[in-house]
Amino acid sequence: MNENQAKQSNVVETTDCLEAVGVFRAWKNFLFVIVVICLLLLQTCFWIVNTGLIKAATKTEPTDAVSSTEVPPAAITQPDEKNPAEPLAAQETKQSSEEADKIEEAAQKIVTTQSAGSTSEGEQKEQKESFWGVKIQHIELTIKVCNFVLLAAAGLYCLTLLFSLKISLTGRLGGINHISRAFLLSLIMVFLLVPWQKTVGRTLVGAIYTPEELLNWYLVKSDSIFKIVLYYLRFTGYWLLILLLLFLAQIRSSRWTKAVLKRLEIM
Repeated sequence: MNENQAKQSNVVETTDCLEAVGVFRAWKNFLFVIVVICLLLLQTCFWIVNTGLIKAATKTEPTDAVSSTEVPPAAITQPDEKNPAEPLAAQETKQSSEEADKIEEAAQKIVTTQSAGSTSEGEQKEQKESFWGVKIQHIELTIKVCNFVLLAAAGLYCLTLLFSLKISLTGRLGGINHISRAFLLSLIMVFLLVPWQKTVGRTLVGAIYTPEELLNWYLVKSDSIFKIVLYYLRFTGYWLLILLLLFLAQIRSSRWTKAVLKRLEIM
């Protein structure tokens, strides 16, 4: 009688553990999809900025064409030596009127040229700052939202694997090797995702970056080959490492699920 009760209690505990495994498995897969989407969006934002499809607006100070206009040397004339008999006051009046006409004509030409140039620059600026209706402000907002969602989803993903590990140990479901490796890989992934550069400085850099950091790296990437390599390692190589750790953790957790099902003779 006691043996039958012990077997029944073991069956009940195993059933409860299996129900918990099903819940955590569903959440694990859901969080995995969220993390992958956020990583893909961040990498898309990086390549949009990197290829120059969208650039930050540059502030330019307006210049006063008339005030900065230099009077050509030809506009400054000396008194008319051909007509010495002409009164000095008449010569000065004639010279001042000619100088005023030349200055006004030069100023009009400069204003016309600068207005045409500013129009063409404005069109080029609009083309650079917008790509299919997407502007740099949208890219910055996307990066900020993805950073928050990515860090939260990755942390919950790691906690889900931790609880799955505890359930396996408590219920003796098996597959401890796979779920332990999956948890450690996810823990390393979360550690590398955290933007440590915002707290401890440049000594430790996380995979998550801010819009300002992306623009600063983009502006100085062409100084040397070393900076170019470091630039792509920072925003592409680091991203590939995070993606690799995520997929390895997901594969290990899937093997854990199969091991649990095989042990319980469900498959």
